Amino acid sequence: MKNIRTASLLLGVAILPLLQGCLPMVAAGATGGALVAVDRRTLGTQTEDEAIEWKAASRVSEKLGDKVHANYTSYNRKVLISGEVFNEEMKKDVERIVVAVPQVQGVYNELAIAPISSFSARSNDSYITTKVKSRLLDTTSLKAVHTKVVTEAGVVYLLGLVTQREADAIVQVARTTSDVKKVVTLLEIVPETKVK
Repeated sequence: MKNIRTASLLLGVAILPLLQGCLPMVAAGATGGALVAVDRRTLGTQTEDEAIEWKAASRVSEKLGDKVHANYTSYNRKVLISGEVFNEEMKKDVERIVVAVPQVQGVYNELAIAPISSFSARSNDSYITTKVKSRLLDTTSLKAVHTKVVTEAGVVYLLGLVTQREADAIVQVARTTSDVKKVVTLLEIVPETKVK
């Protein structure tokens, strides 16, 4: 009996290094599952939004290559296209490609006709997004999971399914965050009686 316990203990110690990546995966799965449960979109819509984003990116890249810098953010099957293109024709081409992606129900084409942004500009935009999201998390009356925040050239875009009260609070948080040049509200308003 003692030999079996010793062998089990040695086997456990030997396997332990192989399992070190499992805990973060289990934790990520649990967290992801929790976020899915509180999201106001159905699981099907959340899945479609993810698929829309990668299909849009893939199709535009296939057609236009590195001539554009575009980001695709889908929320409730409506796609925000942000970034830079060289001319108006390219801007229209990107929109046509994204509109043709299955399940897309609307497009907000916010592409700027400008030179492609630098790495430092994109890093600054990521930092602004992080600041807005952090402040939303700190606001006890809001659930940050109901809002997607995207920043491009200092302009903050807000997407989500929120009540009017929540929308007003979210916009106020974004507007009062340092380095935000402008806030564009693409929030969909839902009645208080229909929220979780």
